[in-house]
Amino acid sequence: MIMIAPPAEGRDFLAAHPETRFIDIIFTGLSGTARGKRIRAHELAALYAGGRPLPVSILVADVTGQDCFDTGLVWENGDSDRLARPAPGTLVPTAPGHAAVITSLFEPDGPVCDIDCRAVLDRAVAGITALGLTPVVACELEFYLLARAPGEPLRPAMPGGGTPTTHGTYGLEELDDAGPFLADLWAAADAAGLPLETAISEYAPGQMELTLKHRADPLRVADDVVLYKRLVKQVARRHGLLASFMAKPFADLAGNGLHLHVSINDAAGHNIFASPPGQPSPPLLHALGGLKAALAESFAIFAPNANSYRRFRAGSFAPVAASWGHDNRTTSLRVTAGPPGSRHIEHRIAGADANPYLALAALLAGVAHGLAGRLDPGPPVVGDGYAAAAAHDPGAAPLPGNWFAAVDALAGGQILKAALGEQLVTMFASVKRTEQERYMAVVPPLDLEWYLANA
Repeated sequence: MIMIAPPAEGRDFLAAHPETRFIDIIFTGLSGTARGKRIRAHELAALYAGGRPLPVSILVADVTGQDCFDTGLVWENGDSDRLARPAPGTLVPTAPGHAAVITSLFEPDGPVCDIDCRAVLDRAVAGITALGLTPVVACELEFYLLARAPGEPLRPAMPGGGTPTTHGTYGLEELDDAGPFLADLWAAADAAGLPLETAISEYAPGQMELTLKHRADPLRVADDVVLYKRLVKQVARRHGLLASFMAKPFADLAGNGLHLHVSINDAAGHNIFASPPGQPSPPLLHALGGLKAALAESFAIFAPNANSYRRFRAGSFAPVAASWGHDNRTTSLRVTAGPPGSRHIEHRIAGADANPYLALAALLAGVAHGLAGRLDPGPPVVGDGYAAAAAHDPGAAPLPGNWFAAVDALAGGQILKAALGEQLVTMFASVKRTEQERYMAVVPPLDLEWYLANA
């Protein structure tokens, strides 16, 4: 059940942070972009007492913020308001004098909106808890630090104006170069209570990954991701940089992934995936089977935008088939190494541009489907998962090859409709089809370069 924070939470926050002048009300619609309003501190009590109106069309705005008329949630109801209500424990400081709070959208007569993204994830969690189990999840997001001089294209950059000319994956010098930015980001995360941990210099110049600690509360994990992305962008801006979670900003450099980690605890708090290396427990195998079964129809959620599909290339560390393997980063579903009690699945499909609420919801829907049906994932991929996909290995089933096929697979699937609600699937597909029409209506420079003189 989606809870509403009590008024005392707002009063206590201002008493503890009297310097607060402005609060951002953050709401995440189906597109995954955080939007909202900025209120003054004296308005906070009213937000906690009765909510703040937002137009219902914001639920189904496209990635650019434009209305999606085919959803039936714009003109048909006069673009009427719903109430943004604060989520417990999410009111946090984000910068000197500034704070932010996560909200869900509620109907005027009380219940949460059926396609509110936090409500969708809550339904997916209920699919696991109905089995007497508790999901434990974590998210890892990659992003680029970028600079843009007037008249020049975006390029990887570091604080202080430096442009990376060499790069070493997991390089310490790169972390030194990004040191001022990272120090400020960790300080902001600590102030906001976000469990932000290890920093890694990733596969490309200017590309970073920081880990958010796992929680046995997927809804709070997704809230953490939204607040974390907001902090990354704010801190980068203060350093004169742009932080981007775009899936594939550069054709010749690595894409940005959102790796989802999941294990499942029983009623006693024991990890049911616990097993010796290379000897997966039956529940772990069943979860893998469910995730594989749901991958095709979930793909549009994990890769929601046109640019998302530029990540999926052989040898890119982005998987290209529905496959699983033991400690194998060329597969979609990696069963991690480590002590038996730490065994879990790393789901490697999603891009950093994915909506974290919906991505985790699709992940848990697949896990619940596999556990309930005791599904068999088939054999693991051993070695090169890209070669297995190219050779049509039975353990590496094909995935939708493009944005249009992925949205069709989502609309025609049954697993997510049963777990997350048919209205959610219908509305998400409608938003994406509107985006597809708008995207295809633009004539890009490459069309002119290839076809203007040659057609």
